[in-house]
Amino acid sequence: MHNYSYKQNYTCRLPKLFYFFVISSFILYSCTDADDQHDDIAPPVGPVTPAINYSVVNFHLHDTSLYTEGLLFHNGQLFESTGSPDGLESARSMIGISDLKTGKFEKKIELDRSKYFGEGIVFLNNKLYQLTYHNQTGFIYDANTFKKIDTFRYGNKEGWALTTNGKELIMSDGTDALTFLDPASLKPVRTLKVTENGKARDSLNELEYIKGYIYANIWYNNNVVKIDPADGKVVGRIDFSSLAFEAVMKNPNINVLNGIAYDSTTDKIYVTGKMWSNIYEVKFTH
Repeated sequence: MHNYSYKQNYTCRLPKLFYFFVISSFILYSCTDADDQHDDIAPPVGPVTPAINYSVVNFHLHDTSLYTEGLLFHNGQLFESTGSPDGLESARSMIGISDLKTGKFEKKIELDRSKYFGEGIVFLNNKLYQLTYHNQTGFIYDANTFKKIDTFRYGNKEGWALTTNGKELIMSDGTDALTFLDPASLKPVRTLKVTENGKARDSLNELEYIKGYIYANIWYNNNVVKIDPADGKVVGRIDFSSLAFEAVMKNPNINVLNGIAYDSTTDKIYVTGKMWSNIYEVKFTH
């Protein structure tokens, strides 16, 4: 889908490009109002993905040095994994805990950025799993001590994100396919092709499993899609353009929306982006 050098080089050009992209998207979004439509404008042709409306409940501080790749709750704490792209020498590939009250990040694990680009993470069966971007290598840690206990290999060209349905690991790789892995053998159990209105839905990035559905950030997009794991169909779409607009106003050097976390204990959902100043608590029907 996206080769390593392309994605890295594209990232290095992001501040101005992303600023323009977000502003343009927000203006377009804001200026579109059903009440202002003229009768002579034809409606969209073909099916349209149902929109999922949301509200912002609260916002919290976020460490702007973190190039967010994964976001999830475990035992009441918000864990974040980060990457270290070329052109951002201060960025580090880490796993740690983000404090919603202070915005401080407590590092638990760090990879050698000269060898690895850290990607998505997930906890399952007292283990913490981590992907790397282009090494086709994953790491397994003890969920309590964060000590590395094993490594594993995967056949996907790239590793992007992880989530779980409680039985299997679910992996994205930037394409339109989600790979379900046996947590014991780390071998593929099945592959789910994701479609939106009958067409392949690629660029699937950070993942979160919420009440039987898979939610996925779309890379370099302000949208999160809701996927039915039974057939791979996108059944809803959330447009977070307004949050991206607010984020870029606070910090013009931010990167894309990336990161959705669900706290099943409190039934709260949080979203953020790479180097964003805030983590937002959002509410929508799920």
